[in-house]
Amino acid sequence: MVNKILPTLAVAAALSALGGCTLAPGPALDASRLQDDLSTKTGTDVYPVKLITADLVRAQTDSIALAAAVADSPARAGNLAQSLSEYEYELGPQDVVGVTVLDHPELSSGLITAPVTGAAVPVPGVPQITPTNLPGDQSGYRVDRNGELYYPPVGKLQVRGKTVDDVRGMITRALRHTVRDPRVDVRVIAYRSKHVDVTGQVRAPGMLPVTDVPMTLVNVITRAGGFAPEADVQKVHLTRDGRLYEFDLEALIERRNGAHDFLLKGGDVVYVPDHLSSRVFVLGEVVRPQSLLMNKGRLSLADALAGVNSIDIRTADPRQIFVVRGMRDKPQTPDVYRLDMTQVDAMLLSTQFRLEPLDVVYVGTSDAVRFNRVLDQITPAIQTLFFSKELAR
Repeated sequence: MVNKILPTLAVAAALSALGGCTLAPGPALDASRLQDDLSTKTGTDVYPVKLITADLVRAQTDSIALAAAVADSPARAGNLAQSLSEYEYELGPQDVVGVTVLDHPELSSGLITAPVTGAAVPVPGVPQITPTNLPGDQSGYRVDRNGELYYPPVGKLQVRGKTVDDVRGMITRALRHTVRDPRVDVRVIAYRSKHVDVTGQVRAPGMLPVTDVPMTLVNVITRAGGFAPEADVQKVHLTRDGRLYEFDLEALIERRNGAHDFLLKGGDVVYVPDHLSSRVFVLGEVVRPQSLLMNKGRLSLADALAGVNSIDIRTADPRQIFVVRGMRDKPQTPDVYRLDMTQVDAMLLSTQFRLEPLDVVYVGTSDAVRFNRVLDQITPAIQTLFFSKELAR
């Protein structure tokens, strides 16, 4: 009788352990308070898989060049050399302008240009006014918020948007009524009306004034101390007139795809993001699953697999190298690509297939390994039942 009861108890204990295991060691989540159906699929959409072939790689390269060629950006507006040669600073509010009339110090701006008629007796405790400690505005005339410059010998002049040569001509014509053959020099003493903001991953972010020296995007990055180590060189952002542009700085320097460096103007905001958004995730049957940072915005499929020490030759199916794309622009309708590494040209194709930021590379599992893993799960239960039966004899 006892011999019959023991096997029954052993089988019941084993089945109970398989069904609940509430006393099993290790962390566990009590799912009794969660209303979740694990059998329900997260979606029913079907995504076509594009096989990575030589034609696909060629089309990918052509599409990148085409997208760059038709992009509406300042990097394609005009010729840089011509823009630099034609550049002239235009005055604006808060600029400080100095005026000098040759042989007429009474018509020149400030006290710096006036001749010294006699030495002043210094008064103890009272700071002496000298050309080296004069306030900036005392050596010139400030353009008011309406864009007008008040030059006492002439009156108010509308100088907003005018160049230094324009203002020189205006003053010269006005002084001809009182001065014979006036020779006038106009200069900007303080540039205050326009500036460019540089933010993000640069070594010295801040505000840079726009001056009579033309300033390009590459110049701005250099004047800001260059890129910080975390900078994403390929995705430099420019906000201009309410529009956002994105540039690959190396492409501008090397003039790739017809792009070139360009002039900045007042009100531009340059932002250099970090490279954390330029990551690629490599998962599945690889030796070291991890995320990889793109090298200056470039990473091929071969680079990604080499970065994780290749696929796991014991478990991976070399025909199932998937690339899932669209996490940033269209997460609901991703593009899926597959590389069959059993083919002779697969190695070359993997070196030419360019990955994009936030791509997911997934290496599938071979059928034999999946079967073996199922056996690994049920083998302990079978062994428990077998030994329980043997012990009960």
